[in-house]
Amino acid sequence: MKKIMIIAFITIIILSVGLFSFIKSNPPLVSGAVGTTEGKKAVLVEIGNKGFSDVEIESVVINKNEQPLTRKLQVSNPIQGLIITDTFNKEASKYGIREIGDVDILPHTSPASQLEKVNNGTATENDKSYGISVVHSKPIHSVNIKYRYLGFAFEESVLIEN
Repeated sequence: MKKIMIIAFITIIILSVGLFSFIKSNPPLVSGAVGTTEGKKAVLVEIGNKGFSDVEIESVVINKNEQPLTRKLQVSNPIQGLIITDTFNKEASKYGIREIGDVDILPHTSPASQLEKVNNGTATENDKSYGISVVHSKPIHSVNIKYRYLGFAFEESVLIEN
């Protein structure tokens, strides 16, 4: 009986280490297209979740560790798309503008899979597309996203090309 308990305990430890290693080596949040306004003071980064559980965005900073003037999360669909804007007016409100942290990124929403659905003609308005919009007073060179997945902390850095 004692031997079975030891084997069960060791098996649980091995499976836990394996799951942890798999999750850490395959981060679920992925970025897609990046768009900017002229002067790069407003940036849109298309994001999605290739994992099997929700992603919770904790913070978004720019240019290493600066706080942007404005940061928002767009929740749209692949048919409508996302909007690049430096003002979140009535026109932009059609794109599901939300506060960062108010919405979790659902699983199976990677930009690549959304594009494939559009190309195959299987995309619907019920599919979710996500984008992070940031606005700053100076040009934006990078967007750093800190998030949680299954209780583990991750960071995704997106460089904004010249």
